[in-house]
Amino acid sequence: MLGIALTMLKEKGETLVRFFDDLQEAMVVLINLIMKLAPYGVAALVAAVIGQSGWSVLKALLVYTVTVLIGLSLHAILVYGGIVKLIVKAPLKEFFKAIRPAQLLAFSTSSSSAALPVSMECAEKNIKMSKEVASFVLPLGSTVNMDGTALYQGVAAVFIAQVFGLDLSIGDQLSIVLAATMASIGAAGVPGAGIVTLALVLTTSGIPQVGLALILGMDRLLDMFRTAVNVTGDLSVATVMAKLEGEELLTGDEEDAFVDPEESAPEPTDA
Repeated sequence: MLGIALTMLKEKGETLVRFFDDLQEAMVVLINLIMKLAPYGVAALVAAVIGQSGWSVLKALLVYTVTVLIGLSLHAILVYGGIVKLIVKAPLKEFFKAIRPAQLLAFSTSSSSAALPVSMECAEKNIKMSKEVASFVLPLGSTVNMDGTALYQGVAAVFIAQVFGLDLSIGDQLSIVLAATMASIGAAGVPGAGIVTLALVLTTSGIPQVGLALILGMDRLLDMFRTAVNVTGDLSVATVMAKLEGEELLTGDEEDAFVDPEESAPEPTDA
């Protein structure tokens, strides 16, 4: 509502808008400084945990990582692929080929917000959905659709609880599911945001936050995979919505219709 009011103020609200822009830039600089110091802090925390629990915790960390990757893969193929196959009735091979540029960018940047322009281009050029559907569903999805992050947070919370020997009841596990889902909705589409909201999930479930030190070392790798799953979900839902709107989407007969947004970008010319 404040943003709407500032927009209506036009020139009068420019001072406050510039204040928020400068504040955002300051926070980015602060986060960069923290990230430079984070490896030393993580090393100290991990050393303390290993000293208390022994080297066996590293084996458990490997199992945790594999569990998250398997869960993300099943979610992307069975859930997202399933709704595309059942509702859109499009070949999954062609669908995943159409969204591959967006998935690769999301994987490399760990940011669904950074991948949003490529996602919209894939939706319009490769999947052939209208600009109206793509421009409404995809930005909304990049903000609130973080299923990959929610899955990761749920597994991480249970893993940390097991490391500390906490016995989780069915009610505790359901509260983790609810907290992870709600926290993922509020997570920003930037690298490392999931680890911040995971702290909220642990606090809600009564799990020691010091356990975050165990998974910080693997967070960047898992962040890449879960961001790719998030973007896959955005494009899957957008495709379903376009189909429900009666649009003619890309099928397996349009093999030559696929384009890579990066390859199709015009070459820069000399001024």
